[in-house]
Amino acid sequence: MTKADKVEGLAEAVARRRAELIIQVQAGRLTAAAAAAQMGVSRKTYYKWEQRGLSAILASLREGKRGRPVPPRDPEKENLQREVTTLREQVRVQDQLQRVRTLMREPEPAESSLSATGKKGGA
Repeated sequence: MTKADKVEGLAEAVARRRAELIIQVQAGRLTAAAAAAQMGVSRKTYYKWEQRGLSAILASLREGKRGRPVPPRDPEKENLQREVTTLREQVRVQDQLQRVRTLMREPEPAESSLSATGKKGGA
């Protein structure tokens, strides 16, 4: 375990303890002054933390948008994708033209096995 992991773990434990104390005050089991004393802060600071904590709870419980979040649009990427699609189509058309030109240049297959009547094997 790294030093950063230990520090993060300690910060998590402190935050959990603060949340427990805020819940106890909200439930009427503890006074704000007693919770502040256990946290080692003034009552004013306790109330600030309480407000921040309760606001975070409300924010986390709000209905959010359903489904996967839509990735942010990147106009430059979209333009490049359109350009790639256009260029691929142009290459496809050029390939087809080249095949047609090649086929037009090739001599017709020899009809040596066909007779003048169009039947195999001669007259």
